[in-house]
Amino acid sequence: MTTRATVLQILRDAPEPLPIAEVAARAGVHVNTVRFHLEALTDSGLVEQLRAEPTGPGRPATLVRAVAAMDRTGPRTYLPLAQLLLDDVAAGPRPKEHARRAGRRWGRRVAEEVYADHPEPVDGLIDALGELEFAPERTSSTELELHHCPFLELTTPTGGLVCAIHLGLMQGVLDGAGSDVRVERLDPFVRPDLCCARLSAAS
Repeated sequence: MTTRATVLQILRDAPEPLPIAEVAARAGVHVNTVRFHLEALTDSGLVEQLRAEPTGPGRPATLVRAVAAMDRTGPRTYLPLAQLLLDDVAAGPRPKEHARRAGRRWGRRVAEEVYADHPEPVDGLIDALGELEFAPERTSSTELELHHCPFLELTTPTGGLVCAIHLGLMQGVLDGAGSDVRVERLDPFVRPDLCCARLSAAS
């Protein structure tokens, strides 16, 4: 068990809030180490801090206790869920069109955040793709190279629905920017380690 998990378990097992020094003693680690982990657990909503009742002069002690909540930092298994949803789209009419539309909606939401910092549309698209772990590289005014696919396990050798979603995502980001540049197509796996997005020149 990690130190952070140990700290959380100590608090979950405690019938009442504990002083930080007591948590450190029970965990067998330095109090500053416990403070570090408590800060992260508090940010995750798993722990809350409160003041002890004053017992005399001076600042009341800080107490900590676990919050009844699922651990948002714990293991995740999204792959089966994603595959289930893709299978459902694939079974319906015009699945690639459906997937691309979903991607465009996603892209427009992404654009709302991206273009606060990037007035140039393609720069904003590159930044968005980088944040999503596509490892983009602009090689010309009409081409973006994508050196990683964060959804690789769900793709097919010819791309499939995942690539349709990705194409729609890029189109939606540029739509959200009001850009004249368009992503005309996405060529999946032009090499085993590379996909290419083809852009239209700005009018």
